[in-house]
Amino acid sequence: MLKQKGTISKIKGHIVEVEYYDDPPKRYDLYTVDGADGALMEVYASSSPTSVYCLALTPTNVYARGAEVVNTGKTLSLPVGKQLYGRAINVFGEPIDGKQDLDFTHHVSIFASNTNPQNIIVPSEILETGIKVLDFFTPLLKGGKIGLFGGAGVGKTVLLTEIIHNVSTQQGESHMSVFTGIGERSREGQELLESLESTGVLPQVALVFGEMSQNPAVRYRTGYAGVALAEYFRDIEQKNVLVFIDNMYRFAQAGYELGTLMSQIPSEGGYPPTLSSDMAELHERLYSTSENSVTTFETVYVPSDDITDPGVQAVLPYLDARVVLSRWIYQEGHFPAIDTLASNSSALNPDVIGAKHYECYLQAQKIVKEAVNLDKIASLIGEAELSKDNQKIYKRAKIIKNYMTQPFVTASGDNANKSTYVPLKNTIADIESILNGDHDQTPPETFKNILTLTDLSKK
Repeated sequence: MLKQKGTISKIKGHIVEVEYYDDPPKRYDLYTVDGADGALMEVYASSSPTSVYCLALTPTNVYARGAEVVNTGKTLSLPVGKQLYGRAINVFGEPIDGKQDLDFTHHVSIFASNTNPQNIIVPSEILETGIKVLDFFTPLLKGGKIGLFGGAGVGKTVLLTEIIHNVSTQQGESHMSVFTGIGERSREGQELLESLESTGVLPQVALVFGEMSQNPAVRYRTGYAGVALAEYFRDIEQKNVLVFIDNMYRFAQAGYELGTLMSQIPSEGGYPPTLSSDMAELHERLYSTSENSVTTFETVYVPSDDITDPGVQAVLPYLDARVVLSRWIYQEGHFPAIDTLASNSSALNPDVIGAKHYECYLQAQKIVKEAVNLDKIASLIGEAELSKDNQKIYKRAKIIKNYMTQPFVTASGDNANKSTYVPLKNTIADIESILNGDHDQTPPETFKNILTLTDLSKK
């Protein structure tokens, strides 16, 4: 069979327009460029009856108008196997962690290959993370999806790293983690690798990166690469999979850049008209089956702290839990800086989390909410001028918020060998004790950065 050929007619940033000679190529087909070793383009969309837009996956400085291209008939694929355990690769399957080269015999396409979608199940079991504020206020379903929302520098990546450590440590070899770094800093990727290695969980994690310095086509396809690895571990290696994506907004941003280069008519906020379908295509592949679960944690950068941004809103329909990190809480010195009033979870149901947890959650959330209004009054006239009942509510809210702070193993070299995992049952018991007024006489400041109430005696 003769290979399909064509010529480059236009180059615009990382979008290359190719005019084909004979039959039109299929979407996702890869073109190579004659005379340019390693040059690779992916067919993305039609631009005219006889030409297509291609994503330039490699630098375009070796491309030229009029150059001949050849359709390989293949799609972008990743090497798979146990050699990926503890390794970091890019979207081409090349190692980027400075370790020895990888020798693989099996590859999978980064695009959907769902063979048994009838096997999908609805999650109903809680997955503990050992992080008090998450497990209590926004419990996560095993096999569900949780989004960590926040602006720049409020601790999204640090929180995600701690979740990887805690869940991987507790779940052991029954779970495999896939970390997908989309459009984040190379420094953060290096710090993540070092943190996972120092805490001993790196052998249970496979990492794929398309860092900020990469072109938008590579960043865009890195998201698909991470999902393809998750599908492989779920369906072929029969593992329960933990998928960590940092950052989902950068995936939308990469699509924004590519859409602009292809002169697509933008939708709301300047994003491409395919934003919703792109998000759906990625998220709907991350499902659990009756044999194995896929649990997804994804950070979402909130530009200018505006959660109504269309790129942020596009992620929300696919999440079972939403965790909002607040800059105001961060500046108060509460870590993790989670706004419990703005966060929510579909698991907050007595049939899922149990009657005791649900009742404690309702009481704690009510106190924290009432304290918001009392805080405005106290800032004007002083806490001593509040009524006795309001003083009690105000103080208990402070205790609850301080109790929900927690030291992280992955954020402190001094604690590298010390577990900071707190079982959910301990958190519920402690909150119940606080709600009952057992600690009304204890200064709220003493509750900061403790694991459980038993640590109060140490202070």
